[in-house]
Amino acid sequence: MTTAQRLPSVDSPARAEAKSTIYRLAAVAFGHPLPETQQAFADGSFNQALDSAWQAVTGRPWPCQPASSSFAELESGYISTFRHGQKGKPQVALVAGEYEELLKGQTRPTFLLNVQAFYKHFGLQAAVGDEGLTEEPDHLSAMLEFMAVLTHLEAQALAQHKEANPYRLAQRDFIKRHLVPLLAAIQRKAGSEKRLILDATLIRLIEDLPEWARNQLVELEARVGPYDEKAKDAAIKGRVPDQNLWN
Repeated sequence: MTTAQRLPSVDSPARAEAKSTIYRLAAVAFGHPLPETQQAFADGSFNQALDSAWQAVTGRPWPCQPASSSFAELESGYISTFRHGQKGKPQVALVAGEYEELLKGQTRPTFLLNVQAFYKHFGLQAAVGDEGLTEEPDHLSAMLEFMAVLTHLEAQALAQHKEANPYRLAQRDFIKRHLVPLLAAIQRKAGSEKRLILDATLIRLIEDLPEWARNQLVELEARVGPYDEKAKDAAIKGRVPDQNLWN
């Protein structure tokens, strides 16, 4: 039996959960590192979990990366790259609002409202991070965690033989409007940096996630139709979480 034949079907709860796992693990990786993060990188459990999910979705392995030598090395690389590099600015911003090309002429507050509209519709809000501060809604980790929720809801709907397309439509719109542009901007900025001192797993994710997300978008558009920006400009106000805008 070939690898392709062993892959879960597109409509299977297992494949949707595998996608959720990829998003969830990537969200953890791009959050401010904890000692547990370093431990998972070092003992191989992070790579094992990601590889299993990656193969279930793509049919290809996700190569294991060498871990940082210590938590201090992991954290210092993360901070200098994503938080406070030279002159107090990050080398590579993980926040969409830091990229002018992503704002497309909008003010950042307006941009944030558009991102938050997705979260609010599903009854979600940005989590409190390690420093006791609410994570920015346009932070890559917040976006990835939101996609993990949507794909988990898709898996639940499929397992219960309910309609899953509303969650797929929401995924398609969020990937197109926010996730793919941010991942591409991060990849471009990281590629332009001559000296990037960062954990190898994070570097690999920066390299691999943009193409993977674009492939998810292609698959979603093939199943539920192409993205139409004008069709999703309607106000979400007044709707409760179980009234799905994407139907």
